[in-house]
Amino acid sequence: MKKVIALVDCNNFFVSCERLLKPELIGKPVCVLSNNDGCVVSRSNEAKRLGVQMGAPYFIAKNQFKNVTFLSGNLTYYCEISKRVMDKLFDFTPDIEVYSIDEAFLDLTGLRKTFNCQYEEIIERIVREVKEEVGIDVSVGLSYSKVLAKLANDKAKNLQKNNIDKKTYKIGYKQIQNELKNTLISDVWGVGKNTTALLKKYLIQTCFDFVSQDDIWIKKNLGKIGLDLKQELLGNSINPVQIGSVAPKSISRSESFKEFQTNKNYIQEQLNSHIHKVCKKLRNENLVTSCISVMLRTKDFQVFNMKINLINPTNTEFELVNISKEILDKMYQKNVIYRSVGFCAMKLTTSKSQQISIFDTEKTLKNQELSKSWDKLEEKFGKGIIKLGG
Repeated sequence: MKKVIALVDCNNFFVSCERLLKPELIGKPVCVLSNNDGCVVSRSNEAKRLGVQMGAPYFIAKNQFKNVTFLSGNLTYYCEISKRVMDKLFDFTPDIEVYSIDEAFLDLTGLRKTFNCQYEEIIERIVREVKEEVGIDVSVGLSYSKVLAKLANDKAKNLQKNNIDKKTYKIGYKQIQNELKNTLISDVWGVGKNTTALLKKYLIQTCFDFVSQDDIWIKKNLGKIGLDLKQELLGNSINPVQIGSVAPKSISRSESFKEFQTNKNYIQEQLNSHIHKVCKKLRNENLVTSCISVMLRTKDFQVFNMKINLINPTNTEFELVNISKEILDKMYQKNVIYRSVGFCAMKLTTSKSQQISIFDTEKTLKNQELSKSWDKLEEKFGKGIIKLGG
């Protein structure tokens, strides 16, 4: 049976999340900034039309676009909304690959009989129910491979940019050849600048030009990846939907201060808050870290970063706060004005593989129990019920 794959992509996701909290921003130009307010990471359609570029430095954009509302990012909140979206998608199929915070591939193969309707009607229903139950607009691309599903999704978004109210797009077998002829190979998911430059030397500009090359030539110049790309573009699913989540390589948290700071105790308290949020995520994912880093960003965007390898992997803030305090003591400079602090846990492994030192067993187990108790208290009474002092 041929695969039927959909890519569900949340539209202007961070901005859409903010509009759930602030409906008065609907229809207005809005941008969301990176956690340190360094640059633009999400734009409303209105902001895009004004010319705000993705990645634009905030200190430039705020002066250039006076009528745009710029908001500090809140990744914890966005992750909560993302989980609601993904939970809704699981109502349609268990075969889901969560590709990013705002994207997921769905294997819909055979579900036409389950839902007693065409695949186009299924994705229309996905769009409608995610909007009604979560409040987020999504675009859906539908085809027979991940690459074509991504291309279909891009087509849906392009229609919306041209003010055409169409949130779904299907590339069927009869449309594949025409779509390939009208799509530049450089616009295909996974094709980078180096590959584009190489193909351009051989006058290969469109996807149709590429799939018209024989396999021997493609393998010689691009290897197996090139052969897989050709098959995916022709509608043959070579890279199936990877069911289940992939463990992250790192987990980080940073946020700009409400006001510029020189107060070391305040900076430590904010760092402790980040450590707790990172540790909580580690515990939720059943992970431990064996390397951590602390980041300090000055008022003029100069960044200081220091990392340290841990003797024993952990996911408890009670151990990491003391270590981070030692790092901060080395990094902090009096009379320097700071705008943000950040924390990152790296070299992650599953907690099942954690080995406890015989000298620290009692202390380590106590810290683990304290952390679990903290999590339970927050579940019952809400976030912020407990804080670690500076």
